Amino acid sequence: MKISTILDHIDSGHMALPEFQRGYVWNGDQVRGLFDSMYKRHPVGGLLVWATESMGATHRGDGTLAPGIVKLLLDGQQRMTSLYGVIRGKPPKFFDGKAKAFTGLQFNLDTQTFEFYQPAKMKDHPLWVDVSELMKGGTDGLGVYIAKLSTPELAPKLGDYVARLSRVLGIADIDLHIEEVTGADKSLDVVVDIFNRVNSGGTKLSKGDLALAKICADWPTGRDEMKNKLKEWHGNGYDFSLDWLLRSVNTVLTGEAKFLYLHEQGPAEVQDALRRACKQIDVGLNMIADRLGLDHDRVLFSRGGFPVMARYLDQRQQKKLGPPNEKERDKLLFWYFQSGMWGRFSGSVESYIDKDLEAIESDDLDTLLEQLRLWHGGLRAEAAHFTGWSLGARFYPVLYMLTRVGEARDWGSGIGLKANMHGKMSKLEVHHIFPKAQLYKRNSKKSEVNALANYCFLTKDTNLDISDTLPEIYFPKIEAAHPGALASQWIPMDPELWKIENYRDFMEARKILLASELNKRLESLLHGDTKWMSGAAAPIVDNAVGSGVESEAEEAELEALNDWVVEQGLPRGTIDYDYADAQTGEQIAVFDLAWPTGLQEELSQPVVVLLNEEAAVITLASQAGYQCFTDTASFRRYVRTDVLSETADAA
Repeated sequence: MKISTILDHIDSGHMALPEFQRGYVWNGDQVRGLFDSMYKRHPVGGLLVWATESMGATHRGDGTLAPGIVKLLLDGQQRMTSLYGVIRGKPPKFFDGKAKAFTGLQFNLDTQTFEFYQPAKMKDHPLWVDVSELMKGGTDGLGVYIAKLSTPELAPKLGDYVARLSRVLGIADIDLHIEEVTGADKSLDVVVDIFNRVNSGGTKLSKGDLALAKICADWPTGRDEMKNKLKEWHGNGYDFSLDWLLRSVNTVLTGEAKFLYLHEQGPAEVQDALRRACKQIDVGLNMIADRLGLDHDRVLFSRGGFPVMARYLDQRQQKKLGPPNEKERDKLLFWYFQSGMWGRFSGSVESYIDKDLEAIESDDLDTLLEQLRLWHGGLRAEAAHFTGWSLGARFYPVLYMLTRVGEARDWGSGIGLKANMHGKMSKLEVHHIFPKAQLYKRNSKKSEVNALANYCFLTKDTNLDISDTLPEIYFPKIEAAHPGALASQWIPMDPELWKIENYRDFMEARKILLASELNKRLESLLHGDTKWMSGAAAPIVDNAVGSGVESEAEEAELEALNDWVVEQGLPRGTIDYDYADAQTGEQIAVFDLAWPTGLQEELSQPVVVLLNEEAAVITLASQAGYQCFTDTASFRRYVRTDVLSETADAA
């Protein structure tokens, strides 16, 4: 079938994109390569479509399907979207991606090459032709180009130029072979399996994708309603994924973690489950912020615990048991915090969620806590644990919680740093008690400089005032101005330990104080039922590398980079990414900013930005298959040139 005919079918609704397909992910280089191949009449592969009745078909976008049999693209989406975008000069109705990838494609009549528009190089140059403008004008518009080329300098090659223009126009007349999947036996499951087979070179559809496709078959607005809720949470400082929300919908409705249990649910049941799941997630977020002080995305670890928490809270409501009382609420929060602290959901998420769902079916949280203790060992913190907890993804929530719910006071103003008092993390800064510069002068290792016991949270003004002053100088001044403020942040009060030559002794003393404070706060959640804190101590493992984000300035730089990536139409990365063993949840490393499935899920490798990290972290990330960048400028260049295929002029 001719490409022009296929584009007409897309316009008329006879060809569309199935709901389960992901959005457009090609970059400019791929679009340019496609048109170069087609200009040279090289084979570019055929299309695979699913021929099915339009009445039972769900498709992406707001276009209307034609009555009767329609063809849904299973293989060829990226090529057809690119061809449509360039030839029509606009995206198709099913488009979901970044149109900049195919906007402004130019053809050089002399070199016969395709490039994207660069003003300094191409503006008002007669040999550079806008492909979309040429295509929209068709053969009737050739006269305009012939007139531009009819100058004394260009006239000798006019015949060649016209032939080349006609060859570009002829791309629309190229025939593409179309293979069809047909038959009443081709259920959505079968079709998705076929899709995964033909797309084996890219990212396959997940079980969540299939579940969502089935939901949207009967509830076309389901994806949009879920995305709207995700946008609402984003506006409140929390970044969650569609798959994460769908997992909670699944557990609320079916009591199971695996998405296959969601497949047979009707649209009314799923809509109701979404409403209930969102309600209970909001309840959980409020409890965690109020009681644990974890009030924004950066400190919200143990996200895998939310599907379990949502199920527990919803079941109480369904059974008319009412909300949990204070002891039940705090026991649930104890489980949530401990799960995050030990990385229960950093590994095999589905299997651990299923075990925890089974434990709460009797509405008794004791079984849930006992299961956690059997999995991990003793749930009491030891001073030595804090050596490993200097790592980003699990360090922030622990120290932040202690600061927000304890008696911690700012050292400049003397005011308490309670939960809900300052809001976002950006209003508190991480402060190195012993300044980094002073420690590095004395040849301290980075792991020592950035150990948890050398951190505290202060207001921005106080942090700037202290700067790189040594504790033996600024500690006495703080104690004189605000007695007890140092002790409120678990500072050993022996002045000898404030001297930089005694830094290691200071660290050991403060670890003891931090462990004691953490155990005290955890015990308060158990209301005297401290048997859960007993038992053999958890093994102390400190094999992980990377300290994660280590300063307010570094965090701000990464947040700005993340925002910039989103502005380019690409997915947000994870700050302080917890790279853990898939089976045990044991932390292997902390990466400053990571895209573990790539910036373009179907086409690019995992990417990580590592600022001020040691060689061991970079080596580990590289061995794990990540493309590594050690500064934000080089990462931005990579996004522009390799992902978006922009040049300096076009940017």
